[in-house]
Amino acid sequence: MYREKKFLGLITARGGSKGIPGKNIADLGGKPLLAWTIEAGLGSRYLDRLILSSDDEAIMAIARQRGCDVPFVRPAVLAQDGSSSMDVIMHALDQLEEHYDYLVLLQPTSPFRHAAHIDRMIEYTLEQQARMVVSVSKTRKSPTLLFYKNDDNTMVPVVSGDNSHRRQDAKPAYEYNGAIYISTVDYIREVRSYKTPEVLGFELTGFNDIDIDEPADLLYARFLADNNLY
Repeated sequence: MYREKKFLGLITARGGSKGIPGKNIADLGGKPLLAWTIEAGLGSRYLDRLILSSDDEAIMAIARQRGCDVPFVRPAVLAQDGSSSMDVIMHALDQLEEHYDYLVLLQPTSPFRHAAHIDRMIEYTLEQQARMVVSVSKTRKSPTLLFYKNDDNTMVPVVSGDNSHRRQDAKPAYEYNGAIYISTVDYIREVRSYKTPEVLGFELTGFNDIDIDEPADLLYARFLADNNLY
């Protein structure tokens, strides 16, 4: 409990993965990818409980071995490629009898997000009296410097208007990096989205924002882990 508020940490990790088979339990630095997020969650000073939502027995076994609570099995219908992440979150919340004020969603594909980042973001959330905060990263290029390519290869600016300014002068843009999502339980139940006008961004920098989505991402993360660069 922090400032008389209860925080629930939720890790979502399904078994199926087309891009990287067995991704959530793939080896990274001598331990399963999932273990990195479990360690970060358990290391938080403010999370009152850390639970896993999964459909996969191997994933659930690893979570239990690493000290993460596995209070239920996710239904197969919520573990498909097209399953809604919000439906997964709502299902998890509905399985618990305890009341929590805030939900802290932690995805296992962000292994280099640490307990300190979780705690600082929780502190920031309460300092700002925010109902929702997400971790973000600065993009390498501003949208004003990007273009769509038509079928005839003509180029159309992503952002209409003057695109002639230099890269150094372009306004920085940010993207959700998937590492940490914090919201009040009431608010996430109400809006069922992390893209709302009220959401605040909390920037992560360096290697902390890495999101493992494709095989190349995992190879890069392994290089960082093997060389203690994270």
